[in-house]
Amino acid sequence: MNWTWFHKLGSPKWFYGISGKLLPWLSIAALLLIGVGLVWGLAFAPPDYQQGNSFRIIYIHVPAAMLAQSCYVMLAVCGIVGLVWKMKLADVALQCAAPIGAWMTAVALVTGAIWGKPTWGSWWVWDARLTSMLILLFLYFGLIALGNAISNRDSAAKACAVLAIVGVINIPIIKYSVEWWNTLHQGATFTLTEKPAMPVEMWAPLLLMVLGFYCFFGAVLLMRMRLEVLKREARASWVKAEVQACLGARG
Repeated sequence: MNWTWFHKLGSPKWFYGISGKLLPWLSIAALLLIGVGLVWGLAFAPPDYQQGNSFRIIYIHVPAAMLAQSCYVMLAVCGIVGLVWKMKLADVALQCAAPIGAWMTAVALVTGAIWGKPTWGSWWVWDARLTSMLILLFLYFGLIALGNAISNRDSAAKACAVLAIVGVINIPIIKYSVEWWNTLHQGATFTLTEKPAMPVEMWAPLLLMVLGFYCFFGAVLLMRMRLEVLKREARASWVKAEVQACLGARG
C-alpha cells in the first residue's frame, strides 16, 4: 500500500498548498447547502403532526449536535496521530478544531433548550443525553484551556492529545444514552445508516443542512489551520515566499 499521501500530511508546505485549493470549494458548498437547506426547512417543509412548527429548530440543532460529536472524534484521531507519528500538523488541527467544536456544542445545547421548552415544558432537564452533551462542552473548554496554559508547545500538544483520546469515551455515551437509560430525549432523528422515519419533504432539507455544516466546518478549520501554520513556520523560506507573493499581488 502506498502511504505517500499520509506522509505528505506531515508537510506544512504541502498542506498549505492543497488547503488553498480546497478552501473555495468548501466555502461555496457550505454557502449553497446551508442556504438552500435553511430556506427549505424553515419555510417549505411541512409542520410536524405532533410538534407543529416548533420542530423546525431541528434544522439547526441536529447538524450542530452531529458536528460537535464528529469534531471531538477527529480531535482524538489527531491526538493519536500526534503521539504515534509525531506529526505537528495533527496538533495544529487539534488546536484549531477545538474552538469550532465548542461553538457547535454550545449551539446544540442552546437550540436543544429552545426545542425542549415547548416539548418538555422546561428549558433544561438533567437528562442523560443533555448531561453528556454538557460534559462534551466542558471537555472542549478543557482542551482549549490546557493548550493555552502550557507554554511549551510540545508539552501542550502531548497533554491535549491525551485529554482528547481519554475524553472520546463520552461520544458513545452521548450516542447511546437514549438506549442505555430511560430519558426524555427522543431517539436519533437522522442517521446516515438507516432509512429516515420522516417524509422526504422533511429529511431532505435536513440532509442538506448536515452536509452544509460539515462543509462549513471544513472551510473554517482550513482557514484557522492555514493561519496557524504560517505562524509556526514563519521562519521557513516557503512562508516568506508566500508572503512576498501576496504582497506583490496586492501591490
